Amino acid sequence: MSNADSVVKMALCVIFCVLFLSHIFVLILAKIKSDKDFSNLKLRMRSWWLIILFLVPIFLCSKIVGLIMSGLISFLALKEYFSFIRFEPADRKLLFWAYFSIPAQLCFLCVDWIIMFYLFVPLYMFLIIPLRRILAGRTDNFIKVTSLIQWGVMLNVYALGYIGAFLILPFNNVPAIHDVSGVRLLLFLLVLNALNDASQYVWGKLFGKKPIVPNVSPHKTWAGFVGGVITTTILSVLLAPYLTPMDLKFSIFAGLLIGISGFIGDVVLSAVKRDAGVKDSSNLIPGHGGILDRVDSLTYTAPIFFHFFCYFFQKGM
Repeated sequence: MSNADSVVKMALCVIFCVLFLSHIFVLILAKIKSDKDFSNLKLRMRSWWLIILFLVPIFLCSKIVGLIMSGLISFLALKEYFSFIRFEPADRKLLFWAYFSIPAQLCFLCVDWIIMFYLFVPLYMFLIIPLRRILAGRTDNFIKVTSLIQWGVMLNVYALGYIGAFLILPFNNVPAIHDVSGVRLLLFLLVLNALNDASQYVWGKLFGKKPIVPNVSPHKTWAGFVGGVITTTILSVLLAPYLTPMDLKFSIFAGLLIGISGFIGDVVLSAVKRDAGVKDSSNLIPGHGGILDRVDSLTYTAPIFFHFFCYFFQKGM
């Protein structure tokens, strides 16, 4: 059975139309002014088509297909994260348990066992990973190795796992939001998350002078951050009536949350890559880098917006 309703299908059509018109606009600009910036922008536009087409099955196919696609995102992101780290050959056996957590989380979501989805990675994986290393008789760099693996699982499996968690809304044990479409909420989040990244980039390019965290991401400026958050909040107010049950108050709060937390997720992953000595997480997506480069802000926005909606919206704040 398809996840999509008529609103989701219409929203996807609008996204494709906007992407098509944007691509035509970029091609015209590149024809008029042939410089390397527009060449890179053309490459990015082609990659956006691939990104959107990759995400479409999450919204148009069944819940199972959507969960599998969200698990694939976690797998690719975790794989890129581990590529930053030099593990001893004996420690690579531990990575099995990290990857095992992905299908485990998907199974918990599939059977609507939400409490286990909440606890498995932060609690049980926290216990399993060091135990496995102890059983292997390894004590060298014990804290460093187990922490690196656990942090990677938290970031790429647990936090990004909330993409799939939206697909099982409403929960059986949350009757107060029984009429909520989790697919619409996920589409709302992904659209705002992408537009937040784009608007912070544009505002920063136009008016940015003073960087916020120059040692981590020197191109992130106060103008870009503030302009992006305001733009995202306005877009949240405009889109919320169509994709969510949120009123004006909640849509403003949601826009602020997504704008601010998206920025934080972006700079946190920038710090990770800077520490690892890499510019992009991979070259999987031409012009964009890797999966982690595209979902960095989602590592914060997905869980924060999910919990905001489930725990605050149903209480009426």
